[in-house]
Amino acid sequence: MKSSRRKFIKLAGLTALGWSVCPSLASARSNRYRKIPGALKADRWAMAIDIQKLSDEVMQKAIEACHRLHNVPDIDSRQNVKWIWVETFKPLFDDQVHAHQMEGKEKLPLLTLCNHCDTPPCVRVCPTKATFKRHDGIVLMDFHRCIGCRFCMAGCPYGSRSFNYSDPRRFLNNDELSPDYPTRSKGVVEKCEFCAHLVDQGERPACVEAAEGVLFFGDLSDPDSEVRRVLRDRYSLVRKAKLGTEPQVYYLI
Repeated sequence: MKSSRRKFIKLAGLTALGWSVCPSLASARSNRYRKIPGALKADRWAMAIDIQKLSDEVMQKAIEACHRLHNVPDIDSRQNVKWIWVETFKPLFDDQVHAHQMEGKEKLPLLTLCNHCDTPPCVRVCPTKATFKRHDGIVLMDFHRCIGCRFCMAGCPYGSRSFNYSDPRRFLNNDELSPDYPTRSKGVVEKCEFCAHLVDQGERPACVEAAEGVLFFGDLSDPDSEVRRVLRDRYSLVRKAKLGTEPQVYYLI
């Protein structure tokens, strides 16, 4: 009982402090994140997903790792909050593949998430700068600045953002909360952040670790990085390339 009470008090404190305990945001606005000891550094972070190695088990592991770390609530379909999820091939790439390129694979399930675009329309339309791109390309959310206008959701062509229509904390199990990431409140938008707080601690994103060998993460500006190597060796697609947002999540065909 005492242990549960201590954990509750600790988590309540983290919730109250919010982003002040998250170095990925607290330092990004002041351009100090590169000075964090042990942080992974890149000029442009990117991710690659090997669709030939994806399986239901791998995708479930990646989703569970992400949602557990970031305290993403499991709410019914009326309020589907998600950071990384499964979608089929056809709606993801319907605008750029011919009818026979992936014949018979239209319903192939794939992982999808925020694309951390080089020219993110969500950042451009946000009136409070609650969503912004930091210097290494990761697009972040400042939940304290979010006023719930949902302009960013309208601006995102990838459906990568979720809105909390009700208090998400009611759907979280206090015994399973992660103390490493703040919970959210009603009326704010949330999304994948490439696990920026882990990157700042010298670690790779949770989904990459959980699906080791299937998801790749690295510096796109470094020709020797893991991401550049797989992109050099394999043909890849990005979602809605014609829009000019320059997504930085690549799908290896």
